[in-house]
Amino acid sequence: MAEALAKCGLIERSGQGMNLMYESAIKQGKALPSLLGTSADAVRLTLHGSLTSPAFVRYLEQLGSERTRSFSTYDLLALDTLRREQELPPNLRAQIPALVAAGAIEAMGRGRGVRYILSRSLYAARGGKGTYTRRKGLDQETNKTLLLKHIRENAADGSQMEEFRQVLPALQRSQIQVLLRELRTVGAVHVVGATKAARWYPDAQPSVAAIETESR
Repeated sequence: MAEALAKCGLIERSGQGMNLMYESAIKQGKALPSLLGTSADAVRLTLHGSLTSPAFVRYLEQLGSERTRSFSTYDLLALDTLRREQELPPNLRAQIPALVAAGAIEAMGRGRGVRYILSRSLYAARGGKGTYTRRKGLDQETNKTLLLKHIRENAADGSQMEEFRQVLPALQRSQIQVLLRELRTVGAVHVVGATKAARWYPDAQPSVAAIETESR
């Protein structure tokens, strides 16, 4: 019936209503519509009225004014997912290139280990500069901690690159080498040998201040 009425020009095209509800909820900084309680015989729709993030709303308005086209429903869903600090599901990953190009999101890492977070300017607008720093630096610092832990636990024989790739399988060899160089710069580790024969050993534990300085 809806399709027939749409072709007659009596109603808007079918399937548009849910898109509009989701877009409106995100643009207004509200929780997404819920279909919880829907059964085979009835549809139960809950629309939330509470504004959860005024700064996110302002940022979307600013970002939209800087673009030549408006955000699609999937663009907005991707941004809302990252706002809630969740991983993007497969059906939203196609939006990544356009959102990166628009300056709406930023990439962390490379290759298979890449992740995405909202841009620095969005966190600043939300009064969350510290949250941005945590999100941006969390993976790198965690990865360095894991490498250092492995090196210290195998101090007697030294540790090799293939072991590090087992510790951090999502990172490329070059990314691990960068982390090792940072650890060596602050005096946490040293290397004996080169190329595939190289073995890494722990040094005296560096101060927290030294590590933080190198991270910055």
